[in-house]
Amino acid sequence: MSVLPARSGDVPEKPLVIAHRGDSAHLPEHTLAAYARAIDAGADYIEPDLVATRDGVLVARHENEIGGTTDVAQRPAFAARKRRQVIDGEVFDGWFTEDFTLAELKTLRARERLPELRGTAHDGRYGIATLDEIIALVADHAARSGRTLGLIPELKHPSHFQRIGLPMEERLLDTLAAHAYTRAAPVVIQSFEQANLRALRARLGPSQRNIRLLQLLGPADAQPGDALAAGKPTRYADLMTAAGLQDIAGYAEIIGPWTRLLIPVAEDGTWEAPTALMADARTVGLQVWPYTFRPENHFLPAALREGDDPRTRSEAGSLAEIRTHLALGIGGFFTDDPALGRRAVDAR
Repeated sequence: MSVLPARSGDVPEKPLVIAHRGDSAHLPEHTLAAYARAIDAGADYIEPDLVATRDGVLVARHENEIGGTTDVAQRPAFAARKRRQVIDGEVFDGWFTEDFTLAELKTLRARERLPELRGTAHDGRYGIATLDEIIALVADHAARSGRTLGLIPELKHPSHFQRIGLPMEERLLDTLAAHAYTRAAPVVIQSFEQANLRALRARLGPSQRNIRLLQLLGPADAQPGDALAAGKPTRYADLMTAAGLQDIAGYAEIIGPWTRLLIPVAEDGTWEAPTALMADARTVGLQVWPYTFRPENHFLPAALREGDDPRTRSEAGSLAEIRTHLALGIGGFFTDDPALGRRAVDAR
């Protein structure tokens, strides 16, 4: 089947399995090894979160603050670069990609972001990947396997990077255009902000019909970074009203809500009734691709856990959670364990 999302809200033949930052349940996220393992596990798309270096190169990191996902804190040469800054209204202390050249970042090694849950056995084995390297990896796997593999990059903190003179949108489009694979393969660009997606919609031309846009939705009472920067009162709750969804449909094809925005979880760990978000989104022609399914007890509703240890993998619980959401008619979903996601989809 094609993994190219439709321009309407029509659900694909099979829901798409999106490897959230690679196979991050097993390997440090956003590494080439994690992406390769995710592809081998049957992912339809892989997701790199993108941030910029001081010299304007797009690299894959969950955040531009890299103290927790690399060994930078153990590098005496970079000790003086630790600083504090406010990003999207939140105070961060650490080391930031915009303070490093690509050459400097390439000397660092990746570390597990959730060591208390997933251990540290793979710390130090992998480096930081650029978007160019990720595209080359996907293209190579697609050529060898005969499968069409999609790429779904997320632009992290776009208002912040615009403010410091390192806007990522044009760099992303230029990089996609520079590779034969991403000039034709399915690409979905996602963001928690609206302004940059609107700008991308205006920028995309007829030759870029392989590129779609996805509006991410955070907790209802949180604010998009661009609204916060502009002093606007907009919250994600406003984006999820009938009027808000109609507005999104004017520039994006897909929404990516947090799973709990589709099916809330009660205090006793059981499912509540689904919200109206799924139906309302489909009414205005939007596909729905929720995030993020993770197999550890820590992330699962209490009713789906195995035992009391938050580190325990409950594969049965994770499969049940995914299948509950598949029953709503979602068109795709983000998962830290794409092998489990593949099992859930293929068993339908």
